Amino acid sequence: MDREELNGWLRLTLTPGVGNDTARRLLAAFGPPDAIFAQPSAALRQLLTSAQVSAMAEPPDGLAEALDSTLAWLAADGQDDARRCVVPLGDPRYPAALLRIEDPPPLLYMLGQVPATDSVPFGAPDGTGRAQEATPTIANLYPPAVAMVGSRNPTPQGALNARQFARALREAGLTVVSGLALGIDGAAHEGALEAGRPGLATIAVIGTGIDRVYPSRHRELAHRIASQGLIVSEYPLGTPPLAPNFPKRNRLIAGLTLGTLVVEAATQSGSLITARLAAEQGKEVFAIPGSIHSAQSRGCHQLIRQGAKLVESAQDVLEELRLPIPASAIDNAAAGADSTGDGATFSSEGDALLEALGADPVSLDALQARTGLPTPELQARLLELELEGQVGRLPGGLFQRLSRA
Repeated sequence: MDREELNGWLRLTLTPGVGNDTARRLLAAFGPPDAIFAQPSAALRQLLTSAQVSAMAEPPDGLAEALDSTLAWLAADGQDDARRCVVPLGDPRYPAALLRIEDPPPLLYMLGQVPATDSVPFGAPDGTGRAQEATPTIANLYPPAVAMVGSRNPTPQGALNARQFARALREAGLTVVSGLALGIDGAAHEGALEAGRPGLATIAVIGTGIDRVYPSRHRELAHRIASQGLIVSEYPLGTPPLAPNFPKRNRLIAGLTLGTLVVEAATQSGSLITARLAAEQGKEVFAIPGSIHSAQSRGCHQLIRQGAKLVESAQDVLEELRLPIPASAIDNAAAGADSTGDGATFSSEGDALLEALGADPVSLDALQARTGLPTPELQARLLELELEGQVGRLPGGLFQRLSRA
């Protein structure tokens, strides 16, 4: 994309009062941005309000700065393991799956392992406002994917489940899509990267400009995603972490995938928005059940009551999606009979305290009643198990036994 073409796309998407739907209608009627801005006001009034026509008459404030910063960002392409590109509707690199959602963004910013393809002329959207799928290769550029979402404050077991499910799903050939948030999102990205399978390991759909990492503690994770996967944003460079943008980007997380797996979520979790959007798009929704005593499991239980598929292993997801399971991934995809997560099982190894812990969160008083151990000895033993990674400490003074891969 040259400077003039990029300027046109930025002007279209940055003009006040011209949202995604209006932009798509203009593209469907007139073709690419340079053709849109060449139209007389009378032609534009057939589709726009008077206020919108007036707004489009002059370049929006900050356009020159946005163009310069975007060009500077693009100029760094190839300086590391990641590629940088701005992908408009009609570009063969635009994910075909997003063309089928209700509100595909006119412009995407991508950083990472962007699929390579020869440049083709802009293909104008059809009468529905959605881009034509005229390029035969477009559907083959991105592998099948599954979304994994959940709580920003998961239990230790929830985070472990996310990591193990993501690793197994990636080993089975799926790309794992999430939102780079704290908690389940980060664990899902980590698990997919750990699989070590060649190809597009994971996609992070973010709610800021692609030149920003939010939360900042995921900066190193974002660098690894860019080297083995892809970071995608619909927001212009420099966009800060604004609260309304995160629920909005969830439609892209759901849209890029065959289905959405909710690992752990409270009843008010934003993850349920992604699950609802997936269902509205006709995609599968999966949920991992948890303890009836855990508030972080109630969102998943609610989804299951509403018809989401209860899953206990990655193999359950693969079978529901009717995807083949490679022989090399079967051991990791199939959970054991006493497993609480993908490929993760309990092994008490004769430890009476681990047996007493069970699978649900439990208080110190309840453990003392079950074991009869003096408080100092019980606390010391719990600390040992916590350091060994066999027990997790939860809010409210509760403890939970963790599954082990």
